[in-house]
Amino acid sequence: MNDISSDDIFLLKQRLAEQEALIHALQEKLSNREREIDHLQAQLDKLRRMNFGSRSEKVSRRIAQMEADLNRLQKESNTLTGRVYDPAVQRPLRQTRTRKPFPESLPRDEKRLLPAAPCCPNCGGSLSYLGEDTAEQLELMRSAFRVIRTVREKHACTQCDAIVQAPAPSRPIERGIAGPGLLARVLTSKYAEHTPLYRQSEIYGRQGVELSRSLLSGWVDACCRLLSPLEEALHGYVMTDGKLHADDTPVQVLLPGNKKTKTGRLWAYVRDDRNADGSVGTCSVVRLQPGQKRHPSADSSCLLQRCAASGCVRRVQRAVSQWWDNGSCLLGSCPPKDPRCARPHPVSTDGRSPGADRSVVCHRGGYKGNAGRAAAC
Repeated sequence: MNDISSDDIFLLKQRLAEQEALIHALQEKLSNREREIDHLQAQLDKLRRMNFGSRSEKVSRRIAQMEADLNRLQKESNTLTGRVYDPAVQRPLRQTRTRKPFPESLPRDEKRLLPAAPCCPNCGGSLSYLGEDTAEQLELMRSAFRVIRTVREKHACTQCDAIVQAPAPSRPIERGIAGPGLLARVLTSKYAEHTPLYRQSEIYGRQGVELSRSLLSGWVDACCRLLSPLEEALHGYVMTDGKLHADDTPVQVLLPGNKKTKTGRLWAYVRDDRNADGSVGTCSVVRLQPGQKRHPSADSSCLLQRCAASGCVRRVQRAVSQWWDNGSCLLGSCPPKDPRCARPHPVSTDGRSPGADRSVVCHRGGYKGNAGRAAAC
């Protein structure tokens, strides 16, 4: 093997420096193209918003030109990054993605596949175990109804003719046909998965079981009565705290037989003192109010912290003054024509109001906001 001369080493170093300079130039060019694409995309979105209301030929031509420029830049960017096939550009190696394994707690059904013939298909020789390839596939088994038949045998005494029979087991609903698992499924689908009762009735009908909407509604009402002691205990636990977090969400309520919906208020109350005392557990309750005529927490004497999307401080002032007078915390509403409550909040790109994350804490003798300043009312 011939020894490498110093000239060859110098030539290799020179070529390496040229390659590094070329890579740096291509990366800089790619960054410039990406910035230009983002800039054109922002301008295109702005023009589309301008063109949404009234169409203009001038704006339409500019949008078409910008779309053509954007497509051209994206093609050039794809060529530089190797996302499209180009023999002149070296494509980077594709990175293999590691898939997250399935939880070990899931039950597994193993299916072993053996060769079709017990001998070698080429020469007919005997086969010996060499190894195996394993692949897992996630499958969902359809929830099936099951009828539980309870048979209570009657036995008669041979001496005194007495009849002995085991007592009937208790049921969640007296003389009801639904078991605890089915009731839990109906409640979970309605309140956790937001599936209406009429849709649940259609789902069960496709499985061969006819359960009317009125029957499901009766089950839900009976379960609510059964869970009322637990709900009252949770409500008392939340409302007895010295500090209360509350928020209201407008919901459209459609009563049976009505064509128009009414706007109700869904009030959520949270007790969370983990920052003050880590030993106290957190809890939350929800109340549905038909409107805003009366605040549900009018009878609770506690500090009220409301994450108000409006950011109106006047409500907090009135709540503090009323609590100062009679010891109760009442969160009122602004007068409908109060000019000081005109607070136009621009909507951000994600559709939320800038004051949605503002929370105001009521204190005796004053108020303060965690956003650093209060919104102008």
